[in-house]
Amino acid sequence: MDYALLLDSYVKHRDVGAWPRQRVLHECLREAIRSGALSTGTRLLATRALAQELGMARNSVLYAYDQLATEGYTRPGRQGTIVMPVSVSSPRGGATQAPAATLSRRAASLRTLAPPSGATTGFAPGVPALDEFPLALWKRTLERAWRSMPASGLNYGDPAGEPQLRAALADYLRGARGVQCDAGQVFITAGTQDSLDLCAHAFADAGDKVWIENPGYLGALAAFRGAQLKPIGIATDAHGINPDSADWRRHRPRFIYTTPSHQYPTGSVLSLERRLSLLAHARASGALIIEDDYDSEFRHDGPPLPAMQGLEDDAPVVYLGTFSKTMFPALRIGFLVTPPTLAEPLRALLARSAPSGRAAEQLALAAFVRDGQFAQHLRRMRRLYRQRRDALVAALEQELAGLGTVHGASAGMHLAFQLAGRGVSDVAVSEAARALSLVAPALSTHATGARANGWNGFLLGYAQVAAEDMGPLVATLAQLVRRAATASAMRGKP
Repeated sequence: MDYALLLDSYVKHRDVGAWPRQRVLHECLREAIRSGALSTGTRLLATRALAQELGMARNSVLYAYDQLATEGYTRPGRQGTIVMPVSVSSPRGGATQAPAATLSRRAASLRTLAPPSGATTGFAPGVPALDEFPLALWKRTLERAWRSMPASGLNYGDPAGEPQLRAALADYLRGARGVQCDAGQVFITAGTQDSLDLCAHAFADAGDKVWIENPGYLGALAAFRGAQLKPIGIATDAHGINPDSADWRRHRPRFIYTTPSHQYPTGSVLSLERRLSLLAHARASGALIIEDDYDSEFRHDGPPLPAMQGLEDDAPVVYLGTFSKTMFPALRIGFLVTPPTLAEPLRALLARSAPSGRAAEQLALAAFVRDGQFAQHLRRMRRLYRQRRDALVAALEQELAGLGTVHGASAGMHLAFQLAGRGVSDVAVSEAARALSLVAPALSTHATGARANGWNGFLLGYAQVAAEDMGPLVATLAQLVRRAATASAMRGKP
């Protein structure tokens, strides 16, 4: 606390007239305590030190402190003078207070979206097996990056990200995902949400229509709403996003957001026929495709499907990826790959608005990818996640046979369980499960448009759940589903 500044501000805004300095100090400290500027538990500066700081006699400070203690605002003791709890005062003079600051209407609209749970237990989606990450190896890699980084690395970096990481990613994406790119098309971001915010502001204007899968990823919906775009929910089935001719005719999009490798939340994989159709229609209508290659690294059944971006030369695709699932969420590094024609304009935009940082983490990640440690880690995780996927599917087939259908188990870190019929509320069951510390998000809460999507069930993440724990967790979920089904049947009886 700067007591000199506090006292100066008090004197400037009040008519203290010919008050003695001890009274001015007393009134100033009392108001600071009542307003909360000096909070409960704060230890006031020692009287001798405060007198020296303010250039006044120590007796004046002693007088002010004694008055505060007498009035109950402070408690003197061997450890110093401590501020006591008091009720916070309202503005003086009974003046009408200005309206409290609030969120903008645009920001307030985002509060209607369900927030991420932040949970890591139960079937929380999107959580990797954190205890299996090679943390010691990563620490050594990060330490080497810090040791080798010059002092200039502490300054703002390249707005597109560290060149070494962009080059390593370009090489990796060409070989592992069939992405057609060079390092100049790669941009480092702070994760997928940051990439989505960037796309929403850089590639569309307020009021533009953008397509999003229904049901779909609520983080994308939040980004598009936050940029004042008009999201249009497009039906998704067992083969991915499925726009019809009326969608193209009535709701021509500025861009189309899709998760083709493992749709979020249903887990469907966009068929090759639909990928090619989507590319053709987007090119004809002048729309961009935002390809969020979610969970592409974890294909459990059959060979991985190549990215849409690489299916055609100069495809109208912005490709998104992240290390939050393949490494760990706290790393906060993602990336996007633009078509060649958009690379320089986007770079110029970022140079003016988004200076890059965190050079050491980016350099360490570049080494992790370049030296093969990333690929080795992915191989280990594929085996582990396949085992856990198998255990979850077996438990669902045993405990919930006849009550629903498994979708999207061929890839990724989650699957969807779609309840048979509409008699059971997935939201009610999900809330009951949460009361038991079991996370099983409801599929119906991922609706992204006005049209019904028919998905009623649960999004079940399994990457962080040990295989031996699947049975007991699914048994608990099954008990809740059967209880809800019985209650629903009873309500339907005459």
